[in-house]
Amino acid sequence: MKDTLILGIETSCDETAAAIVKNGREILSNIINSQVNIHSQFGGVVPEVASRKHIENIGQVVYSAFLEAGLTYSDIDAVAVTNRPGLIGALLVGLSFAKSFAYALDRPLLAVNHLEGHIYANFLEHSGIDFPAICLVVSGGHTSLLYMSSIGEYELIGQTRDDAAGEAFDKVARFLGLGYPGGPAIQKAAEKGEPGRVVLPRVFLDRNDFEFSFSGLKTASMNEWNKLKRKGLADVNDLAAEFQAALVEVLVEKTIQAAIKYKVRSILIAGGVAANQELRNMMKNKSQELGLSVYYPSLELCTDNAAMIAGNANISYIMGNYAPLNINAYPGLLSL
Repeated sequence: MKDTLILGIETSCDETAAAIVKNGREILSNIINSQVNIHSQFGGVVPEVASRKHIENIGQVVYSAFLEAGLTYSDIDAVAVTNRPGLIGALLVGLSFAKSFAYALDRPLLAVNHLEGHIYANFLEHSGIDFPAICLVVSGGHTSLLYMSSIGEYELIGQTRDDAAGEAFDKVARFLGLGYPGGPAIQKAAEKGEPGRVVLPRVFLDRNDFEFSFSGLKTASMNEWNKLKRKGLADVNDLAAEFQAALVEVLVEKTIQAAIKYKVRSILIAGGVAANQELRNMMKNKSQELGLSVYYPSLELCTDNAAMIAGNANISYIMGNYAPLNINAYPGLLSL
């Protein structure tokens, strides 16, 4: 049986990425051009700047993906691209390039939901994941709990009512002067602090559902910081440690509650915040107590990348679920 080679393109936010994946599993190349240094001076992603940089970078990034894989353009079987959700200008750059590339090569175009790509990152590195499973998707724009009956089959059972977890990390880190991106900055500061010296709320933890809310935790962190500064007791590391602990505890407890209710065998974590070491450790420890398996991608595949897009698209390719060349980009989630 002939191998399937899919080119993946990802430009939903501030990473220009291209990858080639064989048979939905084997990563032959995975090129990521990050704009973190550009946007860090603004404390967050500036959409117009991101779009312009994608235009500048995408041709070279795709070329590098073929170079690293040792392939020519005509070797690929299909072109996959993220078309939702994300920054609309950024998405359109990748989608336009992918359409042109697919048309020029006379190859099928495959449209991928960015969040499905994040989930699929687990399947690029882990085999034998047992279903049913609960998947926690945590990123800068989304925090959701999904029930998965099998790969590609999702049921949304809970999500954030306001700020996403990654968004809360970014906003609190910026307020505390820790820099951008907020997740790594908070984690680094938290390693020098001690949770519990400052007390922050565990929002929605007392509710019998799988909804999240992080705007209250964000506001409480800012108010507590101002109060501590007035008293001359401010320690940014302790506050970072408590903020991280409060946020992670809610994520883990809600996920564990869902796993118990739905009687699943596995827990998956996906998205940029899945790189947080405290989240990984706490989820693993709590799950082991219940005899559940926990899966999360390597750090490189937690953040936005194109390997997860190409890998996920292999399912659509096998099913013949091709996208028309007039397909649009959508900033919202639509559905999973």
